[in-house]
Amino acid sequence: MIMQRYIIARVFLTALLLSAVSCSQPEEGQEQTGVMTGSVIFIHPDGAGGAMWTAMRALNYGPDSLSEWDRLAHMGQYRSHQRNSISTTSHAGATAHAYGVKVDRDTYGSVPAKPVRSASGKNVSIMTEALNAGKAVAVINSGHLCEPGTGVFLASAFSRSAHDSITVQIIESGADIILGGGEVMLLPEGVVGRHRVEGRRKDGRNLIEHAKSLGYLVVYDREELMALPDTASRVLGVFAAWHTFNDMSEEDLAAGGLPMYNAGAPTIAEMTEKTLQLLETKKKDFLLVVEEEATDNFSNDNNAAGALEALRRADLAIGAARRFVEQHPNTLLITAADSDAGGMGIWAPERWDVTSVDFQQPLPPTAENGAPLDGVSGAGTPPFIAAPDANGRRLPFGISWAAYGDLGAGVLSKAHGANADQLPVNVDNTDIYRLMYLTLFGAWPEAGAPRMR
Repeated sequence: MIMQRYIIARVFLTALLLSAVSCSQPEEGQEQTGVMTGSVIFIHPDGAGGAMWTAMRALNYGPDSLSEWDRLAHMGQYRSHQRNSISTTSHAGATAHAYGVKVDRDTYGSVPAKPVRSASGKNVSIMTEALNAGKAVAVINSGHLCEPGTGVFLASAFSRSAHDSITVQIIESGADIILGGGEVMLLPEGVVGRHRVEGRRKDGRNLIEHAKSLGYLVVYDREELMALPDTASRVLGVFAAWHTFNDMSEEDLAAGGLPMYNAGAPTIAEMTEKTLQLLETKKKDFLLVVEEEATDNFSNDNNAAGALEALRRADLAIGAARRFVEQHPNTLLITAADSDAGGMGIWAPERWDVTSVDFQQPLPPTAENGAPLDGVSGAGTPPFIAAPDANGRRLPFGISWAAYGDLGAGVLSKAHGANADQLPVNVDNTDIYRLMYLTLFGAWPEAGAPRMR
């Protein structure tokens, strides 16, 4: 009897221990800590500060409505300072995102004279590390391919103007999908490209032909991109001679009869949707980095209408990514700018009586303190009119500007999906890398959780 009870007790204890061990095992796709591993989509609306998001929301959705960006679950205040500056540059900001460490302002990735050791202890970017680990990688830019917001993830150089070197590295990086503008940087001098502009390469190389030899399908416009089969393995999109937009002031665009965006080029949202379709067929984790460059460039030209249109397009790309995340919950969507371009402000003076104001009356050229002031078509034009608020009212506003350059304040980061709750309330620029790394590889690049909460 005693022996029987002993055997029963042992069996019960063994079952209990096995149950405990089983419960402690991570589910597929997760680490023991409960961290989910999977894919990452990083969307970088360059230069988009908090005021720009507020103005874009008001104009396109209404001040009481939600943009796609608003629908992302977690948010933190972004800190853009670098090793030698309280603010940043686009190439230094991109390097912080791609390597997870602060650098000097004039840094484009890691070159021998300016070595950058990533937060994971390697001398490569997170995208190169992901590629070496067998993951799929892709970059999308509404600007030319060398723009640092995406270019730094695949290339490095002594100068961000070293286009010949940077483009070679991007084309030879092994990336699955590369979409953007910049055909002139891929063709030698004397060769006129599909976009009817002569190439600028000094080394005589034709990188479009070289890309084809590496297995890339090359497409040049929206129609050709959308016609690609989802089984396309490697894709190079070359959608403009330079940028897919014309980054000038409102007045210069009007004088030249130029549109904000080139008609035949796909939008950043269309590029994002198609790329996600192509990546989904690969059946493996991926890192996708997307940059809407025009938010920065139009703001640096103090073109309010262009900046808000660019951010609307970025918002639609965020919506496409958010819907993908909701269908693929092991995917992290994270978004941030690296600076606040132009220091946009929303101007609506106290003296306006919106029940009687003439919406066609031009705004003054400057605000009360002398700051440049934009209406719907530039200085001295009628105000922007917001979409209806919760009470059906449409309210007028203008846009004021603080500067032409990239300012170091006013940026917000948001995250959605896998590990989004790990986004700190106080987001250092290097934390973008760290959260991407956590999701791609299942662990922080170095010991410990984010430095700030």
